[in-house]
Amino acid sequence: MIALANDHTALELKKEVIGLLEEMALPFKDFGTHQPERCDYPLYGIRAARAVASGECDRGILICGTGFGISLAANKIAGIRCCLCSEPYTALMSRLHNDTNMIAVGARVVGSELAKMIIKTFLTTPFEGGRHSRRIAMIHAAERGEMIE
Repeated sequence: MIALANDHTALELKKEVIGLLEEMALPFKDFGTHQPERCDYPLYGIRAARAVASGECDRGILICGTGFGISLAANKIAGIRCCLCSEPYTALMSRLHNDTNMIAVGARVVGSELAKMIIKTFLTTPFEGGRHSRRIAMIHAAERGEMIE
């Protein structure tokens, strides 16, 4: 299950992303917003992030004007590794090396075709594991307030 969340600036791009998810036969849960009125992106980004962190959803896709604000909000939830991406290479490497579980894109930054390429890369790329697992463990330790050396 894919968590999907957006603010008011991303309603049109969200429609394109939903089409991609349906094309890929991936179930999703839409955490909103569904309205064009100005809204607060942290509400929606955090709802989706909590669903991913709890295991209710496997991964998440976030969209706001730049992608940055909603990714910042999501990354405040323990266990979330959300990467802001404006091109597919960062999405690829974020999955291979960082085991990202959420991605954010900017509706005012990338067009719909590029956004779909980024998201498809994110959804189809596995985590490499190996030496990268140690680094992810360090991030989890820091989330728990542990000192890492």
